[in-house]
Amino acid sequence: MEILTGAALFGAAFAAGAINAVAGGGSLVSFPALVAAGYSTKAANVTNSVALWPGYLGGTYGYRAEVASQRTHVLALTLPSIAGALLGAVILLATPESAFDLIVPFLILFACGLMAVQDRLSRFAAAHRLGALHPEHVPFTLIASVFLLSIYGSYFGAGLGILTLAVLGILLPDDIQRSNALKGFLSLVINGAGVLYFVFFGPVRWAPAAVMAVGALAGGYLGVGVARRLGKRWLRLAVIAYGVVVAFVLLARAIG
Repeated sequence: MEILTGAALFGAAFAAGAINAVAGGGSLVSFPALVAAGYSTKAANVTNSVALWPGYLGGTYGYRAEVASQRTHVLALTLPSIAGALLGAVILLATPESAFDLIVPFLILFACGLMAVQDRLSRFAAAHRLGALHPEHVPFTLIASVFLLSIYGSYFGAGLGILTLAVLGILLPDDIQRSNALKGFLSLVINGAGVLYFVFFGPVRWAPAAVMAVGALAGGYLGVGVARRLGKRWLRLAVIAYGVVVAFVLLARAIG
């Protein structure tokens, strides 16, 4: 890996760490950077999952008090997170490279769409009383949703944090800091299970993964202040616009 390429991947991972800390959707920056560096879409996806996992670990440590206060939710949602993540990893590695090339642009557009309607989804759920009946209640709809989210998160992952926070806002209304802490923990578990599978069976590219892991940690810790100054709304719009452009570029390349 050339020095210039390594520096670009470090910068992309730094930005991804900061974006994940504020709005979610950091993989929409780091994944295309790996593809642009010349890695296949499947190798880029697997490597991106491995590289960004330390950022989730740092975030969960920072929220350790809020996570510890949600023991009931943590215990109820850990198993479906692991099961879904392992299933998603198996499906990913079984997907032919050519098929994955065609699927990825639509997954990116799906993640961008989630970002765009996140607040609307939360309001819809609140209006229709789809969530928990009391603070310690873990509805089946939440367990099933987390299982499906885990499959998606391990299969592709871009927008996982956005979708998870939206689902928690819909089905488990709570203080935003507690929801963000639980989202971070679930992302840690989902990505951790997927990463463990990929380490043994996936096409991980370890040199960029190591460089990007450092960048993701630094971005989550140091870049969050910069990201916040942009404002959550403008940051979200910028990520959506970037993701849409990337999706169409990848789609054109896949069918070209």
